[in-house]
Amino acid sequence: MRRLVPTRALLYLTFLIALGPMPSPPTFAQVITSGSSSCPGVALTFDLCPVRKGSGYDQPLMDYLITHRIPATFFMSGKWMAKHDAEVEQLLGLDFFEIGTHGEVHAHLPMHDADEQRTEILGPVKLLKEHYGHKASLFRPPYGEYNDVTVAVVKLLGLQFIQWDIESGDPDPTLSAGKILLRVAKRAKPGSIIVLHANGKGKQTRLVIEHLTREVLPAKKLRPMTVSELLDCTAKTP
Repeated sequence: MRRLVPTRALLYLTFLIALGPMPSPPTFAQVITSGSSSCPGVALTFDLCPVRKGSGYDQPLMDYLITHRIPATFFMSGKWMAKHDAEVEQLLGLDFFEIGTHGEVHAHLPMHDADEQRTEILGPVKLLKEHYGHKASLFRPPYGEYNDVTVAVVKLLGLQFIQWDIESGDPDPTLSAGKILLRVAKRAKPGSIIVLHANGKGKQTRLVIEHLTREVLPAKKLRPMTVSELLDCTAKTP
């Protein structure tokens, strides 16, 4: 993940003035990379970024998660949602899944001014609310990139800014399932947030998740959770 500093400090002030009054006071400020270290769980998160080739949907992975009712959080881009209406409906209908947003067109946010960032961030939030009747409160920036303006926009929109502390590397075609699994297993600890992909870019993701949920996490006495469950979890209960 990358945090970039804006070249013009006045962007922040300009944004605050231009944005005007918000419907509710901001309640979230910090960039969240993990949950409580006293929680016996990890959040499995999957980005659904737009793709140029392929279906953009990892059906074998989704079949496994659904069959075994594994809690997970999905961060959807607006461009991805526009091509996957049926899949959005299905994921929203499953109570062990949670839906967040991932920008409209998967833009590099630090390259844009405050108004452009706001448009990029709000696109899928509006789509979920207006078309699907779902209020999305979790946001993850495309590419994990952000700057101070991004944080300010997310805060003023009343969204929770969700990053991760374990990057699986699953889109990398040079990494085997074993290497990805080892990478995640070595870092997994109470409260971890793991980033993976469910758009088909991770060719090994389904196999990694199978071994992770059946072997690695049980051995560490950890269980999968949604991001919201993880953030609400503090007690050391199985």
